[in-house]
Amino acid sequence: MRTGETGEAEMARAQRIVVIGVGNEFRHDDGVGWAVVARLEERMAGRSLPWETVPAMCDGDPVRLMELWKGADLAVVVDAARTRPPSPGRVHRLALDDVLPQWPAATSSHGLELGDAVELSGVLGRLPHRLVVYAVEGADSTVGRGLSDAVAARVESLVREVEADIAHCVADIGRAHRKDVP
Repeated sequence: MRTGETGEAEMARAQRIVVIGVGNEFRHDDGVGWAVVARLEERMAGRSLPWETVPAMCDGDPVRLMELWKGADLAVVVDAARTRPPSPGRVHRLALDDVLPQWPAATSSHGLELGDAVELSGVLGRLPHRLVVYAVEGADSTVGRGLSDAVAARVESLVREVEADIAHCVADIGRAHRKDVP
């Protein structure tokens, strides 16, 4: 069962690492976040990712996002984006460490301004320690299933980038832990 399908009590427990696919698989390229998480789950089969790495699906509701990433050492969000002019398949990587980034003019394909969710999380003290956002420019967000060729071609490389973010976080936490041990 995915975190995105569990009850409120399960959502409230702090996760060390969470990978959140945002979108709607019934609106073509808007489903890229879900496709990346599904592919990550396939790659995880038979092996475990570090600690409590939890894949989750979300429709983009800001409150839901805040609950999913609350207390996480690392939250990785993958979402479709609309830009002008569009360049389908182009990926924008935004990282939040201690300073809120300047969010680009890209907007989510389903109306959520992710920057607003991040700012609200900061005010409420619900930001993860690290937040990485992958915004993938889409070609088609009309009703229907399946990604455009340009977006589908990026799924595997995005999964590898997410795995690298996880490995980097684990290494950083391991180094910090070794410094704290007498």
